[in-house]
Amino acid sequence: MSSEAPPPEEFDVVLGGGFASGALEGLGDSGFDDVPDTEQIDVGDLEGDPALEFRKTLGMFATGVTVITTQVGEQVHGMTANAFMSVSLQPPLVLISVDRRARLNPLLREGTRYGISVLERSQSELSDHFAGRASARSEEPRFEIVRDTPLVEGALAHLVARVVRSYWGGDHSLFLGQVEYVRYGEGEPLLFHGGRYERLAADPRLFSALPAELLEPILTRGREVTFAAGETLMTRGEIADTLMLVTGGSVVVERQGRRLTLGVGALVGEIEVLDPGAGRLATITAENETACIVVGREELVAALESNPRAAIALLEILSSRFRETA
Repeated sequence: MSSEAPPPEEFDVVLGGGFASGALEGLGDSGFDDVPDTEQIDVGDLEGDPALEFRKTLGMFATGVTVITTQVGEQVHGMTANAFMSVSLQPPLVLISVDRRARLNPLLREGTRYGISVLERSQSELSDHFAGRASARSEEPRFEIVRDTPLVEGALAHLVARVVRSYWGGDHSLFLGQVEYVRYGEGEPLLFHGGRYERLAADPRLFSALPAELLEPILTRGREVTFAAGETLMTRGEIADTLMLVTGGSVVVERQGRRLTLGVGALVGEIEVLDPGAGRLATITAENETACIVVGREELVAALESNPRAAIALLEILSSRFRETA
């Protein structure tokens, strides 16, 4: 059985919210094909075309990126899609949304299988390939066959599902699949938001990534402060420009519903000391009696001016973060 990919024109795209305009063709006979009355969308203060503003609004929902695949004879058919969701654990069910004009659409009849490959952050070129945007330097995708279903090699996660129901979804069709196979590995997902690829935030460390011999001269300019158990070191949103090194005890960091405990050697306030005007990123409290070395922005600037090597090393760290996100 061949695992060769067809030329790019064989692939179809649902990237960017999974919605496209066009006539509805091939509507079935089920009750799900009763088309509701069309109403103009209220776009509030937005001034653009309502259909375009609807698409842009949907694009604000950050998603992962998948490649949906199936095989007919020796031919692999696939498309890039972020219109994918989990439905049920018992029984295991997932749902995909496919443009009615897509070549994959008529192939997904009830009883057929489709593969879902969740792309890893380094696979944006594969996403473009399956969206019909392959560049001259793009490598041809490679597949492995599981349960007679092609799956993209190197993906972060794989699922194979069998279509158990199909429903009308406007200019798309919805295919409910019962999952028969799953697998996942290590890595970070490729993300899609606002019409472009995104990625998870890189390592937030800045000063703590400096070599000890460059960090120590900065910390020696600080002052020692002791906090009682439960006392607040930093409050999210407050305007402050201090960097703190925990030298005794531990602190609890709370940010956007996440809670983390840090102990001796942890540096907090690394980003805010460089950009104090935006406010603290988290609320930090002493879990027990905690000692810290506190360095203000003025002391930091003086330390960097007297030690250019530290300033250059810090710039190198910042530039590497920028390179990763770019």
